[in-house]
Amino acid sequence: MDRTDLVVVGGGPGGYVAAIRAAQLGLAVTLVERRATLGGTCLNEGCIPSKALLESSRAFADAQNALGAHGVRVSGVELDLPALLARKARIVSTLTGGISGLMKKNKVRVVTGTGRLAAPDQVRVSAPGGEETLEARHVLLATGSAPVELGGLAFDGARIVTSTEALAFETVPRHLVVVGAGAVGLELGLVWRRLGAEVTVVELMPQIVPSADLLLARTLMRVLREQGISFKLKSRVTAAEPDSEGLRVTVVGEKETEQLRCDKLLVAVGRKPYFEGLGLAEIGVALDERGRVAVDRDLRTNVPSISAIGDLVRGPMLAHKAEHEGIAVAERLGGLPGHMDYDRIPAVVYTAPELAQVGLTEEQAEAAGHKVRVGKFFFRANARALCAEEAEGLVKIVADEKTDRLLGAHILGPHASELIAEAVLAMEYKASAEDLASTIHAHPTLAEAVHEAALAVAGRAIHA
Repeated sequence: MDRTDLVVVGGGPGGYVAAIRAAQLGLAVTLVERRATLGGTCLNEGCIPSKALLESSRAFADAQNALGAHGVRVSGVELDLPALLARKARIVSTLTGGISGLMKKNKVRVVTGTGRLAAPDQVRVSAPGGEETLEARHVLLATGSAPVELGGLAFDGARIVTSTEALAFETVPRHLVVVGAGAVGLELGLVWRRLGAEVTVVELMPQIVPSADLLLARTLMRVLREQGISFKLKSRVTAAEPDSEGLRVTVVGEKETEQLRCDKLLVAVGRKPYFEGLGLAEIGVALDERGRVAVDRDLRTNVPSISAIGDLVRGPMLAHKAEHEGIAVAERLGGLPGHMDYDRIPAVVYTAPELAQVGLTEEQAEAAGHKVRVGKFFFRANARALCAEEAEGLVKIVADEKTDRLLGAHILGPHASELIAEAVLAMEYKASAEDLASTIHAHPTLAEAVHEAALAVAGRAIHA
């Protein structure tokens, strides 16, 4: 049995990136993946296909409703759903093929099959062609997560579905009910609303995107309502029974219980670590109080030769978080520091407008004992946003009153997913609001809204 330096179990964003970085540092690496393609849930059934559908559905909606404001008249717009889905599949295929090429380029051995821990330094891989045991100096677990199923709403893959099925409906639903107003529920709800479905979102909490700044969450809900999505907050779905129209869904709210008829019910209330069949208990790998793999600050489990990253461990379930954890583990194995800062992880909801945030909200900062100053700037006063007919939303900067250091940045608006990177970089280098305000931004750009919000922290905004 050959002994390698590192066996990575799981070929998603965390796993394959860790494998590449470890190989770059001269380690011999084997990557085990149960799917026929690499990229994990993110690339095959999550981040990438959903963004492809968001872009296509936006093009369809713009052709119907938005181009007139630009003086472009369009008639006879029709939806070709099979072509739209085929475009999504081509994008996924291109990217998964690209990852396979990167494995070859970096001399990472890929083994297709289901990995199971056989010993602290061994992974047994089961595949249709037989079993193989891999021995390694170190094992990295990166098997990701699976959708949470609600009691009474068992997934059937046809009517009560996960995000995987909601990415590939063969026809536009008449009425789609979405349980959960987080990123997944809102993004897929918006896709199918644009394509013609009636969409109702049911959320247990009193606001959508419960982790978001309250002002931005309320603004986003208003705009999504204007786009035709209905919301039922402080409500839960307790049952879904088949009937002649599809499903009869019971929604229990604060004041009343009602029945909704729909043909599709998307349950998007979160995800849970996926380690079924991985053999954690047999090897003695400990879990934390929330059922995640317990790791130390270096992402090592209680078994010294085994590390874990991504959705298996603490922190937000985000692809870029997993990627950077994978790099950190690989670099530590390669003798480098392996930097990972959990306070600087941006989160994005890719609706229209997009919502992006990093660091603390105003409420969180105050609860943590900070006296804060806040700067806000609305995109309706931004020239580039007006030119693009995308002037909804705002930028909100939270800074410490005494030190002026940036504590958080929150953006609701066009291309917020791109704009947030400036704030992440500023916070990574411990910048102040004044540092951001002193940075020259090109005109006219959307990024000027970030500049103005930083100026507003000290009451110096020019265009507000």
